[in-house]
Amino acid sequence: MNRDYGIQPPSGYGRLMAAILMFLGVLAWGTGKASLDPEPGAPGAPSTASASAATYPIALAPPRSAGPLIVRARLDINQINEIDDGAENFEFSGVMTLSWRDPRQAFDPDVEGVAEKIYTGAFQFDEASPGWYPQVMLVNQAGLYEKSAVMLRVRPDGTSILTETLNAIAESKLEMRRFPFDRQHLEAAFQVLGFDKDEVQLVADTEPPPAAASRIHIPQWDLNGISSAIQDWEAPYAGRGGVASTYVVTIDVNRLPFYLMRLVVFPLAVIVLLSFAVFWMDRSSIGDRISVSFIGILTAVAYLMVIGDSMPRIAYVTLIHGYLNLSLIIMAITLLFHLMVGGLEQRGDATRARRIDQFCRWAFPLTYLGLMGVMTISAFIFF
Repeated sequence: MNRDYGIQPPSGYGRLMAAILMFLGVLAWGTGKASLDPEPGAPGAPSTASASAATYPIALAPPRSAGPLIVRARLDINQINEIDDGAENFEFSGVMTLSWRDPRQAFDPDVEGVAEKIYTGAFQFDEASPGWYPQVMLVNQAGLYEKSAVMLRVRPDGTSILTETLNAIAESKLEMRRFPFDRQHLEAAFQVLGFDKDEVQLVADTEPPPAAASRIHIPQWDLNGISSAIQDWEAPYAGRGGVASTYVVTIDVNRLPFYLMRLVVFPLAVIVLLSFAVFWMDRSSIGDRISVSFIGILTAVAYLMVIGDSMPRIAYVTLIHGYLNLSLIIMAITLLFHLMVGGLEQRGDATRARRIDQFCRWAFPLTYLGLMGVMTISAFIFF
């Protein structure tokens, strides 16, 4: 069934008029756009460079100067979380501050309406800050390297100050031959990635005040001081020269030895000295004397197995290893004297056997304590 809704298709004359009106509208729109957007180079038209500068940053490289760009670096250590003897690394947290001058970032405070431009947080720093900045890396990184906050300040003369917090683990060679009386120099080395010393030169900023170091607490360690220096390190990734300017922060610490002395040295020394009581036992009971000496040796061995986790797992011999080895060796030597005394008793030479016992009663304790003292003094002289 056909229904009539009152809509009639346009006639031929109507379609012609609609096409003419559409053509005139398109022509008028093109003419207006051409008058509003002048061609490049025409009076009032923006240049290509200006248009690009309005869209993209113009300071993607370090500012040019007669010599290398000077970047002042400073690391304020907030805390040293752990020093790992076996892995020879340490974990620290702090605030890294870098400052340099880029004349391209200079501005007029009256025009901008601010005395200092501040970009706070990762989004503003990555997306809104227009200039180049030195990307610093930890050269002796040993796993963890986290940055949790960042802020960039730009002053009217173009001086830029970049402040960022970091938490990292740095690998540092430990010299532990005096353990547990050792002193360590922990180092954290930083470089500007991709630029050699002829392009970017790091300069150590002022040292942190002593009060800042006094707030750092390291379990089982005593902090002596924090210093910084600039060194030249070979780095193939650092531009053409292959030598990068390196900012090295050195942390001097002393181990507090009382924990290990109380846990290892003092108890083991008591075990060894008590084992010398066999020289007051009856000389005829050679079996009992040997049994007591063996019990002392086995007690010392079992004790060392229990405290093994507290000992540094390193390849070379330390002072405390010398204590332990000396204790076992001197207790083993007592067995030889027991056999000697027993042999003299069996041959009826009781006088010589008695003299040997009397000699051992003071010779073994004095020898043991004297050798421990000699090892300690030698460790401080030669290492």
